[in-house]
Amino acid sequence: MHISSLPSEYGIGDFGKEAYDFADFLEKAGQNNWQILPLGVTGFGDSPYQCFSAFAGNPYFIDLNEFIDLGYLTLDEIKKEDLGDDSLSVDYGKLYVGKYKLLRLAFDRAKKNLKSELEAFYLKNEEWLREFALFMALKDEFNGLSWLKWPDEFRKFNSKKVIEFEKNNREKIEFWIFTQYYFEKQWLKLKKYVNGKGIKIIGDLPIYVSEDSSDLWAHPSIFNLDENLVPKTVAGVPPDAFTSTGQLWGNPIYNWDEMERDGYRFWVRRIKHSFNLFDTLRIDHFRGFESYWEVPYGSVDAVNGKWVKGPGMKLFNKIKEELGDLDIIAEDLGYQTDEVIKLIEDTGFPGMKILQFAFDPKGDSENLPHNLIRNATFYTGTHDNKTVKDWFDTAPEEEKDFAIKYLKLDEKEGYNWGLIRGVWASTAYLAVCQMQDFLNLGEEARMNTPATLGDNWKWRIDKSMLTDELAESIRELTKTYRREQFD
Repeated sequence: MHISSLPSEYGIGDFGKEAYDFADFLEKAGQNNWQILPLGVTGFGDSPYQCFSAFAGNPYFIDLNEFIDLGYLTLDEIKKEDLGDDSLSVDYGKLYVGKYKLLRLAFDRAKKNLKSELEAFYLKNEEWLREFALFMALKDEFNGLSWLKWPDEFRKFNSKKVIEFEKNNREKIEFWIFTQYYFEKQWLKLKKYVNGKGIKIIGDLPIYVSEDSSDLWAHPSIFNLDENLVPKTVAGVPPDAFTSTGQLWGNPIYNWDEMERDGYRFWVRRIKHSFNLFDTLRIDHFRGFESYWEVPYGSVDAVNGKWVKGPGMKLFNKIKEELGDLDIIAEDLGYQTDEVIKLIEDTGFPGMKILQFAFDPKGDSENLPHNLIRNATFYTGTHDNKTVKDWFDTAPEEEKDFAIKYLKLDEKEGYNWGLIRGVWASTAYLAVCQMQDFLNLGEEARMNTPATLGDNWKWRIDKSMLTDELAESIRELTKTYRREQFD
């Protein structure tokens, strides 16, 4: 369950009291992992996989109650802002206006007191924080426009005009440093609490960065750009059984040759930063490290693309050399080749399997529980899938019949619980289930429908659903299948 989906008073889940309460719930439920989505600063479409920085954290998650306690905001000031009035859905448009207004107000009151702390934080993180804070301040200056549409003299990082802006707008830049200071401070405090209960946090790392990001602006040489700093090609996936025109993600493609020349420095920094925030890291679209689908910039869909070889083990050997052995999960879903399978084996990272993909009545799917290897992570479904209730309600009858027969599903146990049981009872070393599936929620609780815009990433949980009875049911299932060592 993502942070945004937690209950809270202020329009979106955050790092406040409800996050700590959810950690308490997980402890009662006997869980030892909490998986979240990427924590980056979201832009157009509100997707956590399209962020303004590969390093910065989302200010939406900052707990405003801490500012009340410190005297930087009052409750009345917060209540005057419209942060969204639906406790079960995030309104990102209202948050963008209201929460940033409150954060700026808090900054104005805190900046004098925090001067030395912010300076120390900046110096510690300058390698990524300078470019991010400067980028966001310029973005504000140009009314939120993509950096590709800024005046030419500002499109080059460290140009004379950019340096001039930096000198003359310290306070605008310091606001963004302030947001990152509080993001990290509150997140690491929450993480320490969660870890103290014997629970690891599984983070999520998108393989690509956004076109409109400080990474592309500040490091154009490590991306496949033309002389005008415009991407030559962008990322996606080819047509398949789910999408006839493929998926056009639009993310710039890396210049892997240049990255190899500088020792994959960007990736080493990025992975190191991630392990400061998380205990385990899921890397999204892992197959892109073996071969990736690139499409000419400006294409309307992903049909006219081609497969291009990625860095393969050269990258992961370098990461291991620099950072040692790391707890990484490879998201290897989608079309598999022998080369992708070999890369996963060579890294030693566990791949992913999805129960919803298992029930082809005429085939012997690798997603069926009896076919899993130990070194795998097994999911009822991910944020990109239907909830299990919605899947069960809409699956072809022959798939549903096979699932019922295979797992001996019945209404008394609950179809959702029977499907979760199938994952928990498997040989995979790690079993993961969306909170929506434990709650038996349907289509209304789906987190994301790939290749669509406008209605994703919004779902929030009703706090009243996190009952002791639910925690006990999860705990019993976990205990039965020996997925936790209980006293």
